[in-house]
Amino acid sequence: MAKITIKRDKCKGCLLCIEVCSGKVIVLDGTFNARGIKPVKAKEGALCRGCGMCVLMCPDCAIEIDE
Repeated sequence: MAKITIKRDKCKGCLLCIEVCSGKVIVLDGTFNARGIKPVKAKEGALCRGCGMCVLMCPDCAIEIDE
């Protein structure tokens, strides 16, 4: 399984990644980032399939996937 990393301070909370995540790994975080926006986060215990759709969809390049 892949490991997903989300750069909280780059995320603008557009939620596009949540829409394309087939494994429902990405969810909205309940806390604010440095920009005053609620970013997304990887759901605790969820397994990323490594499809890369979230990386392609993110307009801010805030998501990375490591195989």
